Parts: sequence; C-alpha cells; structure tokens
Amino acid sequence: MKIRVLPAAFGAAFFTLTIAGPTAAQQSDSARVAELERRLEAVTREIERLSLGRDVVEADTSVLGFGPAASKVYRVNRGVSIGGYGEVLYENYAEDRQNGDPSGVRDVADALRAIVYFGYKFSDRLLFNSEIEIEHADEAYLEFAYVDYMLRQSTGIRAGLLLAPLGLVNELHEPPVFLGTERSVTESRIIPTTWRENGIGLFGGNDMFAWRGYLMTSLNSEGFGSSGLRGGRQKGSKALAESLGVAGRLDYLGTPGLLVGASIFSGPTGQGRELDGHTVAGGLLVWDLHLDYEARGWDLRALLAGAKVKDAAQLNELNGLTGAKGIGEEMLGWYAEAGYDVLSHTDSPHRFVPFLSYERVDTQRAVAEGFTADPATDLSVFGVGAAWKPAPQVVAKLGYQIHENAANTGVNQWNVQLGWIF
Repeated sequence: MKIRVLPAAFGAAFFTLTIAGPTAAQQSDSARVAELERRLEAVTREIERLSLGRDVVEADTSVLGFGPAASKVYRVNRGVSIGGYGEVLYENYAEDRQNGDPSGVRDVADALRAIVYFGYKFSDRLLFNSEIEIEHADEAYLEFAYVDYMLRQSTGIRAGLLLAPLGLVNELHEPPVFLGTERSVTESRIIPTTWRENGIGLFGGNDMFAWRGYLMTSLNSEGFGSSGLRGGRQKGSKALAESLGVAGRLDYLGTPGLLVGASIFSGPTGQGRELDGHTVAGGLLVWDLHLDYEARGWDLRALLAGAKVKDAAQLNELNGLTGAKGIGEEMLGWYAEAGYDVLSHTDSPHRFVPFLSYERVDTQRAVAEGFTADPATDLSVFGVGAAWKPAPQVVAKLGYQIHENAANTGVNQWNVQLGWIF
C-alpha cells in the first residue's frame, strides 16, 4: 500500500477548505463564506509565493546606500526581483525669451528617464543587481551591474560596473528621494552624477556606520573642460584602464532619520596620453561632505564638494583648450535645501512639501598659468517649489529656479516633474 504525500501548498488548501472548526456551525452562512474566502486568499498568496520562489517586496526601504527600488533584491528571500523608476520633466523658459534673452533656449518636455532594475538573489550570501536606463526616450545605458558576495554578516565584496560612492545623489538618485525637480549642478559637474566605472571593492557596516571602498577605472581627462568633470565619465563602455583610481565613503547612521558622512576619489586621469614624449598623469582628487535629515516632517539636505586637477595646463594642451575654455585646477560647489511636510501632523497618507534651495558652484575656482576663468562658470542657483506625494513611490514637483553668474547669462526657468518608483 502506497501512502501519497500532498505538496505543502495543496495540503494547506485542503486543510483550509475542510476544517471549519467547532464554532463554524454557530456562524451564519454569510460569515462562514467570508471566512472561507479569507482563508482561500491567504492560501492563494502562499501558493503564488512558493511558485515564484521569492517574496514580493515593496520599494519602500533603502539598503546599503541604494534607492528603495534599487534595493529590492536585498529584501527578497531567493530568486528574481524587478523594480524601476522614471521621471518626465517639463522646462519652461518663456519669461527669459519674452525679455529678449539672447540664448535662444526653447521650452522642453522630456521623457527624461525610464529605468528597470533586474536582480537575482542566489543565496543569503550571493546576489546580482543591475540597472538598465533609457534616457530621453531613445538612449539606452547600463547604469550599474554588479555581484555581491557576503564574506560575513557585516562585510561583503562587490565587483562589476559600480556607482562611485560619492555624494548624495550618485547612488541614491530616484526622483521621490530628493526634493528638487532636477539634480544639483554640483553633483553634475564636480561629483559627477551619474558616475559609474568598472571595479571591485569591499562594503559593510552596522547600525551606527556604513562604509564602501572600491578600486575603479578612473575618469578620462579627454572629456574635461571649463564646465567640470562630467565629460570624463567612461560609463564602463570599453573603458580605458591605463589609469585606475580608488574611491571610499563613510557614513554615520546612528540617529534615526540622519545620514552624515564624507567620501573621496583619487587617481590619475591621463589614461596613457603623452605630451612631448612624456606621459601626462592628470591626477585628480574629488571629495565631499554631506548631510541628509528626514524626520518630524522636515527634509533637510546639504553637501560641500571640491576637486583638484594636477597637470591642468598639459591636459588643456592635449584637449586643445585655450583661454577661458581651460580645465579648472580647483573646483568647489555646495548646496543646501530644506522642506517641510505640512501634512505631517494630520492623518492624511499624502505628503505635501514646500521647499527652498540655494547652490553655489565654481568649476574654475583656480586655473592654470596662462589661462583665464570664464565668469559664466561661477554660478549660483536659488530654487523654490513644492513636492506632492500621493504615495511614497510617486511624486509631482513644481519648482522655479533663478540662475545667476558673473557673466549675466543665467537663464531662469519653471520646472514640472513627475516621478515614480516601483
């Protein structure tokens, strides 16, 4: 005689359908039906979970410095995780054009980003995570793709296409996370967000601190200019590896809602280029100090970042840059922003956060001998706006920015952004 064992999910369903308990006979038919429906729904969810081989998780918590959606793979038990984010941005410059602004800018409505995160958790120690990005509705990029292996509970090794662990936005750049309608100028020209390179490193932390340290392909100074370092990103695409750099970060997390820390990158950027028979190193140092606080209705953020470029005169000659077009030997930028959720003391599930921001950035704070600074590179931006979150994963923002520089060429603008994560 063979004894057949039912699968666990089938057994649970059979048990649910056949056991009503001693009190069932005392209940009305409608109550019994409602109870059976509730139990069937619970069993159905369990069967779906077992069939998928994973837990379905919400994009609601940041892990290891990544955004909530990018962190989903860390919270599943096993198997596949899928998340994403996106943003649509409308920029309006009508006021400046009506005043005869010579820059000739036009209003733009841009499907700025649409992102899908794919991850796979092989075990408690080993996982893969990636971000595939479509920008401006027609440009596809691999934003990051890496493998984590936990050496022990508090320390792991990470390798692949990595986000440089600098600043507040480079690793955590999903629209509902930050207040402004656009990423800051400092974290675009000096950091420069989104900065990713092929590399390997260690990460870890506890309830008080988090840290990361990577060896990465360096920036390529062939893309540097008067406006900063952004053009030097290699993005992992056939990246030159003649020059490597190191990046590190340390954050304090011991107070609820508070993140405060520092990060640094150092490495040559010449990538083997020569001038008059000599290799130009193009040493680069980028650093930042950052603070983020979100609690009791307040949303506060501040960052100070700087960069120093060695051999700037030689790099300018290699890049064919003269006069005010040269790479700055020193760069400095900072910003502060503050918002308050006016619905924080109500029972509303919504958030409505008016905010103010101020930023100052100069990518030619010092220039090489024989070069001049372009007054337009010394820029200040004042912003005011509001963010509405009908759910933590969806945000609509309205903002106005006043751009001023020493050349009087700043262009003010209205911005409207719609952003989401999942």
